[in-house]
Amino acid sequence: MRIDVDYLVMGSGVAGLFFAIQAAECGRVAVVTKRDRSESNTRYAQGGIAAVMDRADSVARHTRDTESAGAGICRTSVVESVIAEGPAVIAQLVKLGARFTRDSSGALSLAREGGHDAARVVRADDMTGREVARALVAAAEALPNISLLDEHMAIDLILDESGHCCGAFVVNGETGASGAVYAGATLLATGGCGQVFLHTTNPPIANGDGVAMAWRAGAQVGNMEFVQFHPTMFHDPDGPAFLITEALRGHGAILVDDCGYAFTDPLATRDIVSRSIARHMRESGRTCVYLDATGCNAADTISRFPNIYQYCSERGVDITKQRLPVVPAAHYSCGGVCTNEFGQTSVAGLYAAGEVAMSGFHGANRLASNSLLEGLVFAQRALRHIGHPETSRPKSATELRGRESADSMQLSALRERTRQLMWTEVGIERNDAGLARACAEIETLREEVEALYKNHGVDGQLVQLRNLVTVADIVARSARWRLESRGCHFNADHAECDEVHWRCETLLTSSGQLAKGFRL
Repeated sequence: MRIDVDYLVMGSGVAGLFFAIQAAECGRVAVVTKRDRSESNTRYAQGGIAAVMDRADSVARHTRDTESAGAGICRTSVVESVIAEGPAVIAQLVKLGARFTRDSSGALSLAREGGHDAARVVRADDMTGREVARALVAAAEALPNISLLDEHMAIDLILDESGHCCGAFVVNGETGASGAVYAGATLLATGGCGQVFLHTTNPPIANGDGVAMAWRAGAQVGNMEFVQFHPTMFHDPDGPAFLITEALRGHGAILVDDCGYAFTDPLATRDIVSRSIARHMRESGRTCVYLDATGCNAADTISRFPNIYQYCSERGVDITKQRLPVVPAAHYSCGGVCTNEFGQTSVAGLYAAGEVAMSGFHGANRLASNSLLEGLVFAQRALRHIGHPETSRPKSATELRGRESADSMQLSALRERTRQLMWTEVGIERNDAGLARACAEIETLREEVEALYKNHGVDGQLVQLRNLVTVADIVARSARWRLESRGCHFNADHAECDEVHWRCETLLTSSGQLAKGFRL
């Protein structure tokens, strides 16, 4: 298989499809997604899109809240400019058919979430991501210039002799046929890496594939130690992961223990709330805490959170009458492939947008509902910067060849070993000894997985394991190197924020060496 296009997009979430829809006006677009086109992290985003939509609000106030959550290492110029573009991208989504919740006057209904000093979250009840994904998929499907390659997994980026990215090797997950997509410009929009941890709100596709591919191609990555843990995932050991949006806390729900004691500020930023829950669980020996919305108006709760109400009811919990069991879980990567203000990476021809990227917008911790905003804005910026590229192809490219599949049970065991290790040693609370153990063991795991990959090649399960272990290694090494606590990185042996030595970004160079980034 060989495909030649103007633009290659990897990922069908908000950043990838928003880019593809606009790029289709300029040329041919191929969107590679390893599952169904509607399956992405975007689909599971419940809260909404933070934007300055009220006259009483301002870019300055939203910037202040974003930088406060980011714990001192946001890039102010990026934050201000992204927030300023928020209303325009919301208007574009509405034009594309996104149906957001409105009040009785017809105006957009704005919610307040943790860390925000104003109601500024545009939403579609408690299913914002699902609604945005629906609108973008429908718009993309209607454009003849877009080829949506479902069930196609990107294996590695293709570089020409000068190191310019000119596409990617892919494999059809249904047929096993491999080939290449050549493009003038490539956008990574592959989402996050929550599956690196044992407990996560992310869907099974979130293995960190984009970061791993970019890293192998020589791209710089940064701030990978800053993994945000969402405080409230529905606690059901036998059921699938289900996120409980913090908008429910903005609605008035409080966090309590099994005795009904409110032990933390429910509207603090996610890092504070997650650590508070983790400590309370550890000290009490309990497996969960509870989110109590029984003090809120029942009718309002059902109307505002119909999806959550239905899901919990099906699992025997009426959130208007009963406390909801919750636990923290890995949720969002604030780091990723380093980009400039246009989404450019350090590899020519390669751009990144959304959770896979580190643009400087989130800093050390993401403010609630800022993720979809960043993905939309940077997708648009990347296209403006690219313009209409010329499709390139290297003089020679190694073809992928399928070989005998690796042992599935062995791969599953290696995957779970990695995820358990990351949860235990590189999770919500870290320490020097645990991080050292994690780095040493992950290095052994990487060697084992690379040997398997050399012998078995293009095997979907093995490719994803290879990416997952690569990203686990990057996260663990970055966390071990930062000798302080900041944002969503907490090291008990260095529990204070060190403004003198560590008010900087953590960068991994293409040679694999860690380095400090900008100083503010």
